Amino acid sequence: MSDTSSALSNDDLIPSPPGERDWVWGHYTFLWLGMVICIPAYLLAGGLMDQGLSPLAAIAAILLGNLIVLIPMALIGHAGARYGIPFAVLARASFGTSGAKIAAFARAIVACGWYGIQTWVGGNTLLVLGRRIGLGDLKGPPLPVAGISAFELLAFLLFWALQLVVVTKGMRAVRRFETWTAPAKVALLLALFVWAIDRLGGIGATVSRIIMAGGSAAGGQSFWALFVPGVTAMVGFWATLSLNIPDFTRFARSPRDQMVGQALGLPVPMALLGLVSIVTGFATTTVYGLAIHDPLVLADRMTGWPVLVGLLIISIDTVSCNIAANLVGPAYDFSAIWPRHVSYRGGAMITAVIGVVIMPWKLVATSSGYIFTWLIGYSALLGPIGSIILIDYWVVRRGRIDTHALYDEHGEYTYRGGLNPAALAALLIGIAPSLPGFLAAVAPAMAPAIPAPLTALYPYAWFVGFAVSGTVYALLSTRALPAQQPELCSR
Repeated sequence: MSDTSSALSNDDLIPSPPGERDWVWGHYTFLWLGMVICIPAYLLAGGLMDQGLSPLAAIAAILLGNLIVLIPMALIGHAGARYGIPFAVLARASFGTSGAKIAAFARAIVACGWYGIQTWVGGNTLLVLGRRIGLGDLKGPPLPVAGISAFELLAFLLFWALQLVVVTKGMRAVRRFETWTAPAKVALLLALFVWAIDRLGGIGATVSRIIMAGGSAAGGQSFWALFVPGVTAMVGFWATLSLNIPDFTRFARSPRDQMVGQALGLPVPMALLGLVSIVTGFATTTVYGLAIHDPLVLADRMTGWPVLVGLLIISIDTVSCNIAANLVGPAYDFSAIWPRHVSYRGGAMITAVIGVVIMPWKLVATSSGYIFTWLIGYSALLGPIGSIILIDYWVVRRGRIDTHALYDEHGEYTYRGGLNPAALAALLIGIAPSLPGFLAAVAPAMAPAIPAPLTALYPYAWFVGFAVSGTVYALLSTRALPAQQPELCSR
């Protein structure tokens, strides 16, 4: 086991002991079902259709994007399952004992944004629930700077506080929470799907509606000009988890368990969730005269006690998804940046605070901003990081890591002053092609001044960054490794 007195270690970062490696494939399937069934994921299909894709193309983009991201997810997860180490520690093998803090910080900041987004969704759920039980509209004038009303801010902060109750109980509590809540969320989706099909006149009429519906691309954009960025955004949606998946697979009974569980729990459920969203949108067009892809807006219009039950389930769903997807990872990341001063729980508190300061409601104000700025933008950063770690583990090291050296301030992974020049160069070169397009997306006023050829690669940001960084890192990592390395704490 690793020395917890090291400046690179603490009780939360050392390899998981054998007694804690008891997660089987079913736990990972339920974990993913719990994370997939969430409102931000539900909004994806409607957002893609808003941008001009047809229903079938939207579902195809969601499925393809998640099949693609499943590959690095399972391959990077293998390292966590084999050695029992979290992402922020695994990154030391490629980035160096100090350089890994750059990768951890980048992943953590993105997760803070997601944590805030999900908390905002949860706060809105409480507002809708309050209106349904007779507390009134609970709206008001927007506050200065924040841009939201006092009631919205209060609900946001209340939901923020509720989530911290679960996270203080540790990873086993997270696993149990996901396993218990996933069936309720699946049942809620099935009930919504049945309601929608009934309003559309049966399965036959529903299938016909989906097939016959076309896209509505504006400005003469081609299908591929919309579909490829859509796929990139879908990859970006879970790009954070493709990095920090070792935070969960470190508890796996075997590498196979995490691979099977993830394969069952991610791509197809994401596509089916998109299908439910689309069918429900068609049904609401028939019933209410407009397509409603937001479950909270729909719940505000529906009547009866089942709506209250649904809202409670959505609230529980948001808590379970947010903690698993957006709090566990950055909690370990911040702990790895300051091991002697920040524990897993301390990292969780840092994440929660940043999730408020970032004002997440502004990230999801529009579908174009949500999908094409937020999702694609951070995928340009996380794709290169994931590629470097994956190439280092599978190509350079052939799956062999000296776990003791990961916690050694003077060991193999210190490289030059704790930094691996090859990884840093590969990261910067991988980000560079997408940077002009990102600047044009976040600052439209600058767009005319940026030559079009420089922004052309932005819609493919994750793929470009992943390919470029991985290739550069493989070429630069030429030092010979021992034929056999220790496999301490491996499975």
